Amino acid sequence: MTKLLEACVNSAVSAINAQAGGAQRVELCENMMEGGCTPSAGAIQFARQKLHIPIMVMIRPRGADFLYSDDEFEIMKHDIVMAKDLGADGVVFGILTPDGSIDVARMRQLIELARPMQVTCHRAFDMTADPFKAIDDLISLGIDRVLTSGQSDSALLGAPLISELISRAAGRIIIMPGHGIKEHNLREAIDLTGASEFHMYLTKKVPSSMKFIRDNVKMGKPDFSEYGCEVVDAVRIRKAGEIMKEGMKD
Repeated sequence: MTKLLEACVNSAVSAINAQAGGAQRVELCENMMEGGCTPSAGAIQFARQKLHIPIMVMIRPRGADFLYSDDEFEIMKHDIVMAKDLGADGVVFGILTPDGSIDVARMRQLIELARPMQVTCHRAFDMTADPFKAIDDLISLGIDRVLTSGQSDSALLGAPLISELISRAAGRIIIMPGHGIKEHNLREAIDLTGASEFHMYLTKKVPSSMKFIRDNVKMGKPDFSEYGCEVVDAVRIRKAGEIMKEGMKD
Protein backbone atom coordinates (compact mmCIF):
# COMPACT_ATOMS: atom_id res chain seq x y z
CA MET A 1 0.00 0.00 0.00
CA THR A 2 1.31 3.45 -0.92
CA LYS A 3 2.20 5.54 2.14
CA LEU A 4 2.00 9.33 2.31
CA LEU A 5 3.86 11.59 4.71
CA GLU A 6 2.13 14.84 5.61
CA ALA A 7 4.50 17.20 7.41
CA CYS A 8 3.06 19.54 9.99
CA VAL A 9 4.88 22.84 9.44
CA ASN A 10 4.92 25.91 11.65
CA SER A 11 5.99 28.43 9.00
CA ALA A 12 6.58 28.88 5.29
CA VAL A 13 10.29 28.25 5.90
CA SER A 14 9.45 24.95 7.57
CA ALA A 15 7.21 24.10 4.61
CA ILE A 16 10.15 24.61 2.25
CA ASN A 17 12.30 22.36 4.45
CA ALA A 18 9.59 19.69 4.49
CA GLN A 19 9.39 19.66 0.71
CA ALA A 20 13.20 19.44 0.47
CA GLY A 21 13.06 16.39 2.74
CA GLY A 22 10.54 14.64 0.51
CA ALA A 23 7.24 15.26 2.30
CA GLN A 24 4.32 14.67 -0.06
CA ARG A 25 2.03 17.23 1.59
CA VAL A 26 2.21 19.88 4.30
CA GLU A 27 -0.22 21.17 6.88
CA LEU A 28 0.64 24.85 7.31
CA CYS A 29 -0.13 26.46 10.65
CA GLU A 30 1.28 28.78 13.29
CA ASN A 31 1.31 28.92 17.10
CA MET A 32 2.31 25.31 17.69
CA MET A 33 2.49 25.98 21.44
CA GLU A 34 -1.32 25.84 21.40
CA GLY A 35 -1.62 23.01 18.91
CA GLY A 36 -1.63 25.13 15.76
CA CYS A 37 -3.69 28.08 14.54
CA THR A 38 -4.41 29.78 11.21
CA PRO A 39 -1.23 31.01 9.47
CA SER A 40 -0.92 34.50 8.02
CA ALA A 41 -1.86 35.36 4.44
CA GLY A 42 1.79 36.13 3.79
CA ALA A 43 2.88 32.69 4.96
CA ILE A 44 0.30 30.97 2.76
CA GLN A 45 1.17 33.05 -0.28
CA PHE A 46 4.94 32.58 0.14
CA ALA A 47 4.58 28.84 0.71
CA ARG A 48 2.42 28.54 -2.41
CA GLN A 49 5.09 30.32 -4.47
CA LYS A 50 7.80 27.95 -3.25
CA LEU A 51 6.04 24.58 -3.01
CA HIS A 52 4.87 22.21 -5.72
CA ILE A 53 3.38 19.74 -3.22
CA PRO A 54 -0.13 20.20 -1.76
CA ILE A 55 -0.63 22.73 1.03
CA MET A 56 -3.32 22.18 3.64
CA VAL A 57 -4.04 25.31 5.67
CA MET A 58 -5.10 25.14 9.31
CA ILE A 59 -8.32 27.07 10.00
CA ARG A 60 -8.34 27.62 13.74
CA PRO A 61 -8.86 31.14 15.09
CA ARG A 62 -7.44 30.42 18.55
CA GLY A 63 -6.10 27.74 20.83
CA ALA A 64 -8.06 25.95 23.57
CA ASP A 65 -11.35 24.14 22.82
CA PHE A 66 -13.27 23.75 19.56
CA LEU A 67 -16.52 25.40 20.62
CA TYR A 68 -16.57 28.67 18.69
CA SER A 69 -18.57 31.87 19.07
CA ASP A 70 -20.51 33.38 16.18
CA ASP A 71 -17.71 35.89 15.66
CA GLU A 72 -15.05 33.16 15.58
CA PHE A 73 -17.15 31.17 13.12
CA GLU A 74 -17.28 34.19 10.80
CA ILE A 75 -13.51 34.55 11.06
CA MET A 76 -13.13 30.90 10.03
CA LYS A 77 -15.27 31.53 6.97
CA HIS A 78 -13.11 34.48 5.95
CA ASP A 79 -9.93 32.47 6.49
CA ILE A 80 -11.19 29.63 4.29
CA VAL A 81 -11.89 32.10 1.47
CA MET A 82 -8.45 33.62 2.00
CA ALA A 83 -6.76 30.22 1.82
CA LYS A 84 -8.66 29.33 -1.34
CA ASP A 85 -7.82 32.66 -3.00
CA LEU A 86 -4.13 32.21 -2.17
CA GLY A 87 -3.98 28.81 -3.84
CA ALA A 88 -4.20 26.36 -0.95
CA ASP A 89 -5.05 22.78 -1.89
CA GLY A 90 -7.07 22.18 1.23
CA VAL A 91 -8.10 23.36 4.66
CA VAL A 92 -8.09 21.74 8.08
CA PHE A 93 -10.70 22.50 10.71
CA GLY A 94 -13.06 21.05 13.28
CA ILE A 95 -16.00 22.40 15.29
CA LEU A 96 -17.72 20.71 18.23
CA THR A 97 -20.97 21.22 20.10
CA PRO A 98 -21.00 21.68 23.89
CA ASP A 99 -21.78 17.98 24.41
CA GLY A 100 -18.67 16.87 22.52
CA SER A 101 -20.31 16.00 19.20
CA ILE A 102 -19.30 17.13 15.72
CA ASP A 103 -21.13 20.38 14.93
CA VAL A 104 -22.59 19.01 11.71
CA ALA A 105 -24.50 22.17 10.74
CA ARG A 106 -21.53 24.51 11.04
CA MET A 107 -19.08 22.02 9.56
CA ARG A 108 -21.34 21.63 6.53
CA GLN A 109 -21.28 25.38 5.92
CA LEU A 110 -17.48 25.48 6.04
CA ILE A 111 -17.14 22.43 3.80
CA GLU A 112 -19.40 23.96 1.16
CA LEU A 113 -17.37 27.17 1.34
CA ALA A 114 -14.10 25.26 1.03
CA ARG A 115 -14.87 23.12 -2.01
CA PRO A 116 -13.34 22.18 -4.37
CA MET A 117 -10.40 22.19 -1.92
CA GLN A 118 -9.76 19.10 0.18
CA VAL A 119 -11.09 19.14 3.74
CA THR A 120 -9.49 17.49 6.76
CA CYS A 121 -11.02 17.39 10.22
CA HIS A 122 -8.18 17.95 12.69
CA ARG A 123 -7.76 16.60 16.21
CA ALA A 124 -10.96 18.24 17.39
CA PHE A 125 -12.06 14.67 16.60
CA ASP A 126 -9.95 13.48 19.54
CA MET A 127 -12.04 15.60 21.90
CA THR A 128 -15.38 14.10 20.86
CA ALA A 129 -17.44 12.09 23.35
CA ASP A 130 -18.16 9.21 20.95
CA PRO A 131 -15.54 8.58 18.24
CA PHE A 132 -17.77 6.21 16.27
CA LYS A 133 -20.65 8.65 16.08
CA ALA A 134 -18.14 11.39 15.20
CA ILE A 135 -16.59 9.39 12.35
CA ASP A 136 -20.06 8.56 10.99
CA ASP A 137 -20.94 12.26 11.09
CA LEU A 138 -17.75 13.19 9.25
CA ILE A 139 -18.39 10.53 6.62
CA SER A 140 -21.92 11.87 6.12
CA LEU A 141 -20.44 15.33 5.58
CA GLY A 142 -18.10 14.07 2.88
CA ILE A 143 -14.91 15.01 4.73
CA ASP A 144 -11.79 13.77 2.92
CA ARG A 145 -9.81 12.74 5.99
CA VAL A 146 -9.54 13.00 9.74
CA LEU A 147 -6.33 13.55 11.70
CA THR A 148 -6.37 11.64 14.97
CA SER A 149 -4.25 10.32 17.80
CA GLY A 150 -6.94 7.77 18.55
CA GLN A 151 -8.25 9.94 21.38
CA SER A 152 -5.00 9.33 23.29
CA ASP A 153 -1.89 11.29 24.21
CA SER A 154 -0.12 9.78 21.21
CA ALA A 155 -1.11 7.93 18.07
CA LEU A 156 0.84 4.90 19.30
CA LEU A 157 -1.27 4.69 22.45
CA GLY A 158 -4.39 5.28 20.35
CA ALA A 159 -3.44 2.76 17.67
CA PRO A 160 -6.17 0.22 18.58
CA LEU A 161 -8.91 2.83 18.09
CA ILE A 162 -7.25 4.15 14.92
CA SER A 163 -7.17 0.63 13.47
CA GLU A 164 -10.82 0.13 14.40
CA LEU A 165 -11.78 3.45 12.80
CA ILE A 166 -10.00 2.48 9.58
CA SER A 167 -12.00 -0.75 9.46
CA ARG A 168 -15.25 1.06 10.22
CA ALA A 169 -14.56 3.74 7.60
CA ALA A 170 -14.03 1.09 4.90
CA GLY A 171 -12.43 3.60 2.55
CA ARG A 172 -15.15 6.23 2.90
CA ILE A 173 -12.79 8.60 4.70
CA ILE A 174 -9.01 8.58 5.22
CA ILE A 175 -7.94 8.04 8.82
CA MET A 176 -4.57 9.75 9.27
CA PRO A 177 -2.67 9.03 12.50
CA GLY A 178 -0.79 11.96 14.00
CA HIS A 179 0.72 13.23 17.26
CA GLY A 180 3.77 11.65 18.80
CA ILE A 181 4.83 9.76 15.68
CA LYS A 182 8.59 10.16 15.13
CA GLU A 183 11.27 8.32 13.17
CA HIS A 184 11.95 5.84 16.00
CA ASN A 185 8.32 4.66 16.24
CA LEU A 186 7.00 5.24 12.72
CA ARG A 187 7.42 1.61 11.69
CA GLU A 188 5.49 0.53 14.78
CA ALA A 189 2.73 3.04 13.94
CA ILE A 190 2.50 1.64 10.42
CA ASP A 191 2.27 -1.95 11.70
CA LEU A 192 -0.24 -1.20 14.47
CA THR A 193 -2.64 1.02 12.55
CA GLY A 194 -2.48 -0.13 8.93
CA ALA A 195 -2.94 3.50 7.89
CA SER A 196 -1.87 4.85 4.50
CA GLU A 197 -1.22 8.48 5.52
CA PHE A 198 0.80 9.75 8.48
CA HIS A 199 1.06 13.23 9.99
CA MET A 200 4.43 14.10 11.53
CA TYR A 201 6.01 17.14 13.16
CA LEU A 202 9.78 16.64 12.87
CA THR A 203 11.81 19.67 13.89
CA LYS A 204 15.18 20.96 15.01
CA LYS A 205 16.23 23.91 17.13
CA VAL A 206 17.88 26.81 15.32
CA PRO A 207 19.76 29.25 17.55
CA SER A 208 19.32 32.99 17.12
CA SER A 209 21.99 34.98 15.29
CA MET A 210 21.54 37.88 17.69
CA LYS A 211 24.76 39.09 19.27
CA PHE A 212 23.09 41.29 21.89
CA ILE A 213 21.00 39.23 24.30
CA ARG A 214 18.57 40.72 26.82
CA ASP A 215 17.64 37.79 29.00
CA ASN A 216 15.61 39.63 31.63
CA VAL A 217 12.67 40.40 29.29
CA LYS A 218 10.23 37.84 27.95
CA MET A 219 7.92 38.29 24.96
CA GLY A 220 5.85 35.25 25.83
CA LYS A 221 5.81 32.41 28.34
CA PRO A 222 8.51 32.48 31.04
CA ASP A 223 10.03 29.14 29.97
CA PHE A 224 10.23 30.11 26.30
CA SER A 225 13.41 31.66 24.88
CA GLU A 226 13.17 34.27 22.15
CA TYR A 227 16.75 33.53 21.12
CA GLY A 228 16.16 30.52 18.95
CA CYS A 229 13.33 28.92 17.03
CA GLU A 230 12.01 25.55 15.97
CA VAL A 231 11.85 24.64 12.28
CA VAL A 232 11.02 21.47 10.41
CA ASP A 233 14.12 19.36 9.79
CA ALA A 234 14.50 18.15 6.19
CA VAL A 235 16.90 15.40 7.32
CA ARG A 236 14.34 13.93 9.75
CA ILE A 237 11.60 14.16 7.12
CA ARG A 238 13.81 12.29 4.65
CA LYS A 239 14.51 9.58 7.21
CA ALA A 240 10.78 9.13 7.88
CA GLY A 241 10.18 8.86 4.14
CA GLU A 242 12.80 6.12 3.87
CA ILE A 243 11.13 4.18 6.69
CA MET A 244 7.81 4.42 4.87
CA LYS A 245 9.35 3.10 1.66
CA GLU A 246 10.91 0.19 3.54
CA GLY A 247 7.52 -0.65 5.02
CA MET A 248 5.93 -0.72 1.57
CA LYS A 249 8.46 -3.35 0.41
CA ASP A 250 7.54 -5.83 3.16
